[in-house]
Parts: sequence; structure tokens; C-alpha cells
Amino acid sequence: MPLTDDIKMISIDDHLIEPAKLWTDRLPAKYHDRCPHVENITEERIEPFYAKTVHLKPGMQIWRYEDILEPNVGLSATAGTDVKDRNFSPIRFDQMRPGHYDPVARLADMDEDGVWAQAPFPSFPGFCGNKFVFAKDKELAHLCVRAYNDFVLDEWCAAAPDRYIGLIILPLWDQEQCVVEIERCAAKGARGITFPDNPAGLGLPSYQGTGWDRVFAAAAAAEMPLSMHFGGSRIVPFVSEEAPQAAITALFGITLFNSMAELVMSPVFVKHPTLKVAYAEGGIGWVPYALMRMDQVWESYREFPLENNVDPDRRPSDAVREHIYSCFIDDPVGVEQRHDIGVGRLLWESDYPHADSLWPNSRENAKKVFADVPTDEVRKIVETNARELFRFH
Repeated sequence: MPLTDDIKMISIDDHLIEPAKLWTDRLPAKYHDRCPHVENITEERIEPFYAKTVHLKPGMQIWRYEDILEPNVGLSATAGTDVKDRNFSPIRFDQMRPGHYDPVARLADMDEDGVWAQAPFPSFPGFCGNKFVFAKDKELAHLCVRAYNDFVLDEWCAAAPDRYIGLIILPLWDQEQCVVEIERCAAKGARGITFPDNPAGLGLPSYQGTGWDRVFAAAAAAEMPLSMHFGGSRIVPFVSEEAPQAAITALFGITLFNSMAELVMSPVFVKHPTLKVAYAEGGIGWVPYALMRMDQVWESYREFPLENNVDPDRRPSDAVREHIYSCFIDDPVGVEQRHDIGVGRLLWESDYPHADSLWPNSRENAKKVFADVPTDEVRKIVETNARELFRFH
């Protein structure tokens, strides 16, 4: 069987639900009413929630941070739930499996799923801490970033250092402090950095200028890849307001194609030749087409006088194969075309505890996905590529 029992599956995209007291336990009391904290709803009311509204009822729990009121929702905490509960309705901590927010309990869920290690992304802060970019009080936001990273490294990963890959967030609005935080967390054992798939979507500098030079240099020096999750820049594929969530989910890969095209047609990898990027939750079936299309355009445009950020000496596909990793849960089209991408640049994800996760059947499903793939290639995709990328040995 290609996925043999000795292979330890490593997922590079999962999510932790932050414990209710993560920030209040770590910040001075004067911040407790403004830092992220959980409130128990005692009276019925309607509150805005992104482009929709949430009907809050007594007994519900919600996160509050500055002017933000946001619940944990069913789609973000689906492991062990009935399909009918996978929606945007608020969910309480006592309605979740403890493995959603407790690192020790998570290990039991990973064992049940046949998964050895995980690299969890944040939840409330956004997939790269992007919620803090828009904070009114940037001093408090910076403290919140540090508190989150301390929790991840000192508590979550410390619970099982051989089974958790520590991904940190950065104070993205301050490049100098980003460098300080990278160096601080690298010394504590951080393995990767969550980063916007397209920072311009957050009103931050794009890949095209010099705004990220010091940050990317620090990441490369620390050998910490940039883990870019779909939605980290708040850019999602355009659909009508009437479109179902399934339509948006089906288009996740398009957003990462957007990121890939701008990234490889920018000076980033020329300036930082050892920098690595890992895309999360976009699948891989689109990647062969993306490589082909970018090379076609590169061939036509590389001598254009206005295309001064296009590297005329290296095809985009070569840049991708040298610097960018892509991951998937269940992508038979991509697996069939794996050699067009490069087996050494593929990673696996379980997405626990989100709606795309196949928990507790991730390993059993992977056996089917890899049924016709040689064991040495399976081992690379689900284990050793991740170990090498994140220095997780």
C-alpha cells in the first residue's frame, strides 16, 4: 500500500481556536476590556457580522475586541459535529471538542485521525493576524500579537514539541517590529510565519516595492517560510451577494493563483533567493495550468519596457518550483499531475477543525488518494517535504 503505516503524516494547515482567556491571562488588567476577550450574552439583540448580521441570544458566547463583536462559528469548529450544525451560527466553547482549543486534547484527535503533526493557523486574529492591522490602538495590538505568539510557542507547541509546528503572526503595520518579532520568536523555536497571500489587500505594501525587504530578509535568515493561507489578505473571489458559501469555497485556489502570479513576477525572490512560501487551503489542481500560463505571458512580456519587475532570466515556473510549496487535502487532479508541479514542492493538509476537514478519516481518505502513487513520493508529500521546509526533525 503506497501510504504505509510507518509514514507519519504532517499537516501544514490546521487551525486552533484561541482559548477564551488567551489575551486576558497575558495582558495587564488595564487592557482587559479592550483586548480580545469572550463575553457571555445575557440579552437578545442583533449585531452586525461582516456583511451579515448575527442574532445574539442569551447563553451565546462571542469575542469582543475594540469595536469588533465576533463569535466562533459552526463552520470553524466542525470536528465531531453534525452536518446540519456546519453554518455561521455562533458556537460556545462547551459545544466544541476540547481538541479545538486545547493542545493536549488535540493530540488525541490527531491520533484518531492518523495524523502525526500539525501546523495550526490562528482563528480570531485572522489567518495571519490581519485583524490587528486595523486596530485603533496599535500599541495594544502589538501586545496582542506577542501574547498570541507566546501562547503558541510556550504552551501549544510546548505540549508536544515533536508534534506541533509553531506558526507566528506579525505586527504587519510596522516592518521594523516585524523583524524584532521574527528574531524573538525564532529564538523560542518558531518554525514559520503566517503572512498575507496579498498584503496589498490589507492596505499594506505590495510585493513590488521595498516595503517588505527587511521582513523577508529576516524570515530568510531565520529559515522560516511564509505560510500564506487563503483569505489572509481578505481578498476572496468575487461572486454575487446571493451566491452560496459553496461557490466561494470552490474558488479558493483562484485567490492563491492571484498571489502566486504577483509574487513570482516581482523582485521578491531575486532579492531573497532562499525565501520559501507555503500556500494553504488552495488545492493543487490549478497549479500546472498556472505554471503554463505564467510562462506563456512571461515569454511575451519579459522584454516590454514597462515590465521592469519581471525577471527576464527566469521563467515563473522555475521560480515557483524553487520557492513555493502548495498543499491539498483531497485533490485527485493535482495528484495525477504532481510531476508537472514537482513532488518536492507538494504538502498535505487536514484543515482540522474546519468544514473541509475529513476528520477522523483523514488517513483513510489519503490511502485512497495515493492508491496509485509510489510510496517514496507519498512519503515526501505527506511527511518529509514538511520536515525539510519547517526544519521539523
